[in-house]
Amino acid sequence: MNVVGSFETVRQQTKGAVGLVPTMGFLHEGHLSLIEAARRRSDTVVVSVFVNPLQFGDAADLQAYPRDLDRDCHLAASAGADIVFAPDLEYMYPSTPQTTITVGAVSSGMEGEHRPGHFEGVATVVAKLLAGVQPERAFFGRKDAQQLAVVRTMVRDLSFPSEIIGVPIVREHDGLALSSRNVRLPSQDRHRAAALSKGLFIAADRFEAGERSAHALTGVARTSMEDDGLQPEYVTLASAGDAR
Repeated sequence: MNVVGSFETVRQQTKGAVGLVPTMGFLHEGHLSLIEAARRRSDTVVVSVFVNPLQFGDAADLQAYPRDLDRDCHLAASAGADIVFAPDLEYMYPSTPQTTITVGAVSSGMEGEHRPGHFEGVATVVAKLLAGVQPERAFFGRKDAQQLAVVRTMVRDLSFPSEIIGVPIVREHDGLALSSRNVRLPSQDRHRAAALSKGLFIAADRFEAGERSAHALTGVARTSMEDDGLQPEYVTLASAGDAR
């Protein structure tokens, strides 16, 4: 497996159908499932490792984001990656970007409301990766459901010739969705964090039992979370296609 730092080198080393797995590094089993999915459907698998400052609203959060490129390269290779694209910040953004991408209504609610500018940063860096790597397919986790909807909308609207593949969520033993940030959770907060998935599963079970009221479904999810000591910023239902 090769580690490279420029789009030109990536394109020189790829062949056949290219699968891209965009990440910010500190890989976990969820990322590895994306790489394995890409391996099954690609001749060349490229994993990008880049902590994108444009999607952070808090400088302290950006600084604290976990990083370990050597570990990432080992894990990526074990899962079937051919190339790790690990560019420097100065390569990706040699100057303050004059051009950024905003994806309208799909990014306006939920996380878009609570993290202003986040999805603009995501859309901009994903557009750069798709343009630079030129993959046939790009693989994203369904955990970040609104992000997936944002990326799919951008790719459709801007006619990128890449298929966006959503890969199922991988969870820890207590139901918490795997995330690079989980390592920053103090042990006493693990139970409260797991209340998120618990509440969502309760709402899903209620839906399977025939409940169709959005108010009732969000209500049971919120009540479950609050009973476990978690005060969610929002609980809402949205279309997987357009996050509305």
